[in-house]
Amino acid sequence: MGILDLLRPRRKDDAVPQNTWLVVGLGNPGAQYAGNRHNVGQMVADELASRIGAPFKSHKTPSRVAEGFLRPGGPKLVIAKPNSFMNTSGGPVSALLKFYSLDPEHLIVVHDELDLPFDTVRLKQGGGHGGHNGLRDIQKATDGAPFVRVRVGIGRPPGRQDPADFVLKDFSGAERETLPNLLSDAADAVETVAGDGLVAAQQRFHAPS
Repeated sequence: MGILDLLRPRRKDDAVPQNTWLVVGLGNPGAQYAGNRHNVGQMVADELASRIGAPFKSHKTPSRVAEGFLRPGGPKLVIAKPNSFMNTSGGPVSALLKFYSLDPEHLIVVHDELDLPFDTVRLKQGGGHGGHNGLRDIQKATDGAPFVRVRVGIGRPPGRQDPADFVLKDFSGAERETLPNLLSDAADAVETVAGDGLVAAQQRFHAPS
């Protein structure tokens, strides 16, 4: 390395390896919301952090963060659970992207999805928020830049139940029996995106069962 290399300004690409992914599990803070359907994104974040052996810690941004590598020499995962309520997720996500010098193309948001049957995982990049206020706020904070979404199906409420009430209720007893498999599948989807790319993940999780 020559003297000119030592004196040149540090580029963003030098600061953060391009195999670093910010994974944000959406939900509401507090024990009273922990089991809600709306918090399934944070449940997936817990599953991922457990897999890589990384505890969640307080952070300079308004989130709790767990950091670790998917495998030795593999992608780095920055797993975050915002301290804000779901509808104001954009601020914490924007702060995390800035802190780690990452572009939205290295952002994976894990969230509940009413329009998918329970126990279903699908992936997409970009697209509308579909009335999901957490996604709406993140899209606003990132100026509409596309990011990867891991959509975790919770299904539609039965009968005429208000969807807003439905998402803030805990999973049913029958659903809780299947829930660990759903969280595992969603965590697998995140790992596949980070390790092999979005297309590979879609081919795996969108294939007919």
